[in-house]
Amino acid sequence: MRFHFPLYSSSSFSHFSNFTFISSLPLIFSSSHFSTFISMAPAFEPVSPPHQEAEPQTATPHHTDTVNNFGNDGQVVGSKSKVTVVGSGNWGSVAAKLIASNTLKLNSFHDEVRMWVFEETLQTGEKLTDVINKTNENVKYLPGIKLGKNVIADPDLDNAVKDANMLVFVTPHQFMEGICKRLVGKVREDVEAISLIKGMEVKMEGPCMISNLISEQLGINCSVLMGANIANEIAVEKFSEATVGYRDNREIAEQWVKLFSTPYFMVTPVQDVEGVELCGTLKNIVAIAAGFVDGLDMGNNTKAAIMRIGLREMRAFSKLLFSSVRDGTFFESCGVADTFYLRKLIYFGSKTITFVAVGGRNRKVAEAFARNGGKRSFDDLEAEMLQGQKLQGVSTAREVYEVLSHRGWLELFPLFATVHEICVGRLPPSAIVEYSEKKPRLSLLEDPACYQ
Repeated sequence: MRFHFPLYSSSSFSHFSNFTFISSLPLIFSSSHFSTFISMAPAFEPVSPPHQEAEPQTATPHHTDTVNNFGNDGQVVGSKSKVTVVGSGNWGSVAAKLIASNTLKLNSFHDEVRMWVFEETLQTGEKLTDVINKTNENVKYLPGIKLGKNVIADPDLDNAVKDANMLVFVTPHQFMEGICKRLVGKVREDVEAISLIKGMEVKMEGPCMISNLISEQLGINCSVLMGANIANEIAVEKFSEATVGYRDNREIAEQWVKLFSTPYFMVTPVQDVEGVELCGTLKNIVAIAAGFVDGLDMGNNTKAAIMRIGLREMRAFSKLLFSSVRDGTFFESCGVADTFYLRKLIYFGSKTITFVAVGGRNRKVAEAFARNGGKRSFDDLEAEMLQGQKLQGVSTAREVYEVLSHRGWLELFPLFATVHEICVGRLPPSAIVEYSEKKPRLSLLEDPACYQ
């Protein structure tokens, strides 16, 4: 088999990083080495776990709005935080479910969770928001799952956010600039935000991460939450984990951890917004590549190679854009785990390890694209297969390609470049594993000074 892009050897990157564990994954996951891998130091700083607020004796909602209430931890609560989820797709609905289950238990939060819904008319003629509020279920994007009776769907964006001091953004990234423009001057000055959005905006002055877009346009602090998260699995309460990336305020990070954490959803804070966000964003390009491999029935060896190359390019791109990105972030849920879940079964030595995420939308639609020989567009497949949900990987691949082209980095990132060229029809899906006569220019990546 001949590869269009180089299968970087460990020696090629010997000066590039100490992240050589990726090329040794089969050894790491054999029984004799796995415990060593697990004991590696994570990226987050070792601190005592935040105080857990005890559950009330009954599930009766605490609707009082009075100031200076006593919280479950015995401390005076000056005012309760109000949460609004901006977005109501598959992942947005699951986020609302997670948050709503916690606001009922934590005295420092109002029970009610507002969820902004882009209004749609269902085939029954009913408005989506009316159905959500009547049935407590997002029948279009998360059917069969009760969100919590304290989740209120609201089609009016201004009304949904006006009283909130904690905003959770979870919409397709291509809509965020327009949403932010609508919200200028409409949000509270003390509001904290978190983005669950995977993607970036490419502007004349360079790439802009969604968290930065939110911060710059609204003048507020914005953390991020990313991880190996398939919404439908979390919705049915299968165990999962995620990473909160924050900037300076550890207390705010712990508030987000409290708000999202459940017995089946474990959240870890890491002081590395850009690293966490780029892991979540760039993973979608690797997912597209993995889908091509599946659609062409190339097998697990090829899939493992794609994952290794993808992880290297994810790290390299992240470090070139932001030298502050921490290596340890790639060991978190947003990094290694988020890339592993691209395939249902991966074989390591004599062991079969299950990384269930065969349902990820980017991989699934890319597989269909490859099976059709690239003759059906991603737009057509998206409309047919996703029932109104949006792909992120194709647009992210285009945006990353623009950055690579503008900065002269195309030869440094052959996987990222090839994925985009396949998506737009310049290359067939089989090009993902065809050898290129061009020798990659690795000198920049081999120089550790480029990350200083």
